[in-house]
Amino acid sequence: MENKFNFKNKKTKIPANTVTPKRLQGAMLVLFVLLLALVFRLGFLQIVKGADYKEQAVKQQTMSKLISAKRGNILDATGKSLAISAQVDTVSINPTKIKGKNDKETKDKQEKLAKAFSEIFELDYEETLQKVTSTSSIQTIARKVEQDKIDKLKDWMKENKISTGINIDEDTRRYYPYNNLAAYVIGFCNSDNQGIYGIERSYNSYLTGTPR
Repeated sequence: MENKFNFKNKKTKIPANTVTPKRLQGAMLVLFVLLLALVFRLGFLQIVKGADYKEQAVKQQTMSKLISAKRGNILDATGKSLAISAQVDTVSINPTKIKGKNDKETKDKQEKLAKAFSEIFELDYEETLQKVTSTSSIQTIARKVEQDKIDKLKDWMKENKISTGINIDEDTRRYYPYNNLAAYVIGFCNSDNQGIYGIERSYNSYLTGTPR
């Protein structure tokens, strides 16, 4: 009887999406190599470069600034004050820290801040905007500011939830209770509280104090 069925020895094909032990081993090997590379990279950053990166981070986040000492008073023979120093504040910014989530948000934030500064401290908007958008680490916005304006700035910062990048530092301002009385004798100081005329200049080393 003739065999109607012709069986051939065919090799069974494995579907392309089937996970075989060989493919699984290859995937695990690639994953192991990537994991090993990541471990070496983290070790390199933490052990070899860790100290350098830590130093760079500290430099970016901290800033040393000399605070002027309060200048001594000048009194007459009866003890009345002819020249006194009152506490005020100096406002400065770190422009590199005034950032938003994207370029547009950063620009809006910078413009809003420049507008607030120009209105509170009566400054030119364009000049203030140049300071806010500069790439320098520090820019002085207003010096020897009275407390009422500082309070306005703090209220604005609280309302707009902006705090980073704005510095309010203690400073002093020279006042003369009797205005121009004996002005040529008493003298006056410059913006750095240094005596440049009269008693203010002659006794400057005694009046200046020690910065901290």
